[in-house]
Amino acid sequence: MHRLGISVYPEHSTQEKDFAYMELAARYGFTRIFTCLLSVKESKEELMKTFTAFMEKAHSLGFIVSVDTNPEVFKHLGATPFNLEPFAKMGVDIIRLDGHFGDMEDIAITQNPYNIAIEFNGSCSMALDLLIQRGANKHNMVVCHNFYPQRYSALGWDIFMNFTKKYKALGLPMAAFVSSNQENTFGPWPVYAGLPTCEIHRGLPIDLQMRHLLATNLVDDILVGNAFASEEELKAMAEVDQTKITFNLDCVEGISEVEKEVIYEFYHVGRGDASDYFVRSSIPRRVCKDKTIPARSNQSPVLRKGDVVIVNDNLAHYRGELEIILKDMPNDGERNLVGRIPEEELILLDLLKPEFPFGFIKKK
Repeated sequence: MHRLGISVYPEHSTQEKDFAYMELAARYGFTRIFTCLLSVKESKEELMKTFTAFMEKAHSLGFIVSVDTNPEVFKHLGATPFNLEPFAKMGVDIIRLDGHFGDMEDIAITQNPYNIAIEFNGSCSMALDLLIQRGANKHNMVVCHNFYPQRYSALGWDIFMNFTKKYKALGLPMAAFVSSNQENTFGPWPVYAGLPTCEIHRGLPIDLQMRHLLATNLVDDILVGNAFASEEELKAMAEVDQTKITFNLDCVEGISEVEKEVIYEFYHVGRGDASDYFVRSSIPRRVCKDKTIPARSNQSPVLRKGDVVIVNDNLAHYRGELEIILKDMPNDGERNLVGRIPEEELILLDLLKPEFPFGFIKKK
């Protein structure tokens, strides 16, 4: 299963607020925390004390914790790639390398005796395959993308996919960030435009960001980059169906109970013998062959990408088949328009491959 995570920045908050946020996220099943040591200005002793208490609280709630570091952080703590004792004393589970040391050191750090996982930056091109060939401990290696505070600076979708495919091909776990849309959220730096990995996600509903990452079938862990997400956002993420691609649907007025049953009560999977014009879910036909779905008049003469239709009585052999339109086509009266996928969610449709399961989110 995928793991959900939050980000917490103790140097910009209070222990009371941070612990309350961690407790809230834990109630919704979140199990990862990302935090950052890059911007911490405390002395080594103060940092060790603050983050040891932080780790103890996180572990008591069932979280694993990743800390963002670079060579300067290592120097400040008196650590080296060959000696991770300061991180072990704090109880760190994952060390994220925002900047790497060099091939020999990057190999050595994965072989640490504390079994601390080493998280490499997934948003740049690194020869992790060569590190593994030269003895890096693959079982101690994970990958996490960057987040991007500056508007318009986050990864383009194609670049994101290229990097993600590259590292997933090595069998390494992959994490990426989504962004809360709450006002005045923050990260390690004083920039307040959200903290997504992908620019396409900035400003989208947080559950849609998550559903889009899941639809790639490449991302394992999904973390909220900025703090603090609202309870409504955490709840929305926790309620996402992680087993298939799911869409919201703006239903048209007057759809029948049979059509509602087809939309929400069936297991939908696109046929492998796929058309360019629509995704076909044929399973509902088995039940609808003995039912009636009268054709409705006064519908648009053209069906457009994102329209969801159900075959009606005018094509009785296929009655009940649910189809999602991929390409504009004439409405010949053999299909009833039952709803439309919201425009912002069409990005999910671009990732719905033949034979992938999908479904629709039933409004409560």
